This record gives sequence, structure tokens and C-alpha cells, in this order.
Amino acid sequence: MSTPIVAEAHLRSENVLVQADAKDLGSFVAAGSADLAYLDPPFKVEKSFGARLTKGSSRARGPIAYDDTWTSLEAYLAWLEERIAVVREALSPRGTMWLHLDQRAVHEAKIVCDRVFGAKRFRGEVVWVPGNGSKSKTGPGMSHQTILLYARGSEPIWNAKAPALRAPFAATSLDMHFTNVDDDGRRYRDRVVGNKTYRYYADEGRALGSVWTDCPSMAANTPLRAETTGYPTQKPLKLLDRIVRATSDVGSLVVDPFCGSGTTLVAAAAADRRFAGSDVGDLAIRTTSSRLDASGITYRSR
Repeated sequence: MSTPIVAEAHLRSENVLVQADAKDLGSFVAAGSADLAYLDPPFKVEKSFGARLTKGSSRARGPIAYDDTWTSLEAYLAWLEERIAVVREALSPRGTMWLHLDQRAVHEAKIVCDRVFGAKRFRGEVVWVPGNGSKSKTGPGMSHQTILLYARGSEPIWNAKAPALRAPFAATSLDMHFTNVDDDGRRYRDRVVGNKTYRYYADEGRALGSVWTDCPSMAANTPLRAETTGYPTQKPLKLLDRIVRATSDVGSLVVDPFCGSGTTLVAAAAADRRFAGSDVGDLAIRTTSSRLDASGITYRSR
């Protein structure tokens, strides 16, 4: 797997990795201390997920990572609400929670989040398109997942100008609109609004919208294969890097109570944030520990 560049200052900070249920987050994260919490809980898929082990050029089924079966939707939502409420208490006044789910329960989960945070604290949602959709005989093949964004307070951190929230302009847009070049050789366009002229540079890119198609999944046949840990449902580093840089600052505490393969923690370290990660599963903790160690990221285990 690839090794991220870790900021030197980060190596002097203290991070924590704990094997614990997400509902016990308050035992190792102080109330009001986290600027960002990313949650990637079970999606209510109604099956168990196993790791994938690489053996030479082939891949084999490994141990069970976690069970995602439930007696009812109501039982799942009650389980989720208890943990979301704990996460809310951990957030700072400028903190945000990103809840990553898919079509199976995201609509019902939003109602839960509205109840816990208040509907006015809903800041929007990201539609993540990780790859091609699956075939379906009953409707559109589902090709996206949804990430809900909620804020603890009225003025959450949002780094709108962060490069991670920018994307290159299409070639057609560059040719049509960015026809001027300044003394430094940078292409730009001027727009007049009222009595003011605003200058936009091509190399600064465009602001991303709410549909993210440029963060491919961890499928084995993609260039991201070197990044994979074998842990099921692992999310790509680019996706978490964007989330971390968008809604936290250097030195912020980033929390992931379903850390799985540890992607959020690696992204936090690379961006010079502190982290507190946890997972109830043995395999998740072993996978995350190995990944952090291989990346030279310092942390404390509990």
C-alpha cells in the first residue's frame, strides 16, 4: 500500500486508537473537543463482510470484519441514533459530522440526525459516485452513496478555498472563457458584476459541487490497488483527505468511531491534524495499527 507524506509537526502530536464501541467515544474524547467526526457505520446491507487477502497476483477471502445484519430497520436506527448522539457531544462549537451511508437507510438516518442535531444544523449532502452502478432488473443500478453533513453550531469550519475542494476546468471551458494571460503566464478571465471586476485564474480550478465523481473506489483493478488493505468497504484516501481539509484546521482533532481500515486517521495525519479513532472489531484495529505503523504515524493505543 502507498505511504502518505506526514507533516513533521504532526509527529510531535498525540493521537489515539482505541478498540471500543462508538457509543463509548466519550470515554476517550473530551466533550466539545473535536472539529470533525466522520462516520462510516454499517449500511444495513444484511450480510457479514469479510476481508480480502492478497496472495501473489490473486485475492482470497479472509476473516469476517463485521456483521451487518439487523432484526429490523427500527433496531438499526435506534443503534445508530445512540452513537450519533454521543458523537454530537464530542463536537466543538465549530465541529461537523459527516455520516456516510447509501440508499438502504440514508433517508431514515437523516430523520434521526435532524432529531439529534436539529434540522437547522443540516449543512447539505455529498453524493459520492465511486464507480459504475450495479445491474438491476427493478430500477436504476445504484452507483452512488450519500454523505450527510451536520454542524454542531451555527458557524462550522468550512474551508471553501482549500485546494481539495477545487477541480480543474474542462478543456472546453478553458478555451472558451480563459483567453487572457497575465504577466506571469497565468490564464484568467474577468467578470464584471455591478461596478466591480472579479478575476478568476484557470489554475485555481472551479469549486466542487455536491456530486463527487473524481474519487474512485478501492476496486482491485483500479490504480488504487496499492492503497488497499484488504479491509472490506475501505474508502479511498482522496475522499477522506477532501473531507478532512474541508471541515477542519491544522491541529484540529478529527474523530472516526468506525475507523475500519484507518483511512480517516491517515488522512488526518497527512493534513497535520490530530486524530482519535476507534472500532469495535479486532480486524479493524489490527488493520489500522499496521497501516499507521507502516506510514510512520505516531499514536497511543488503549
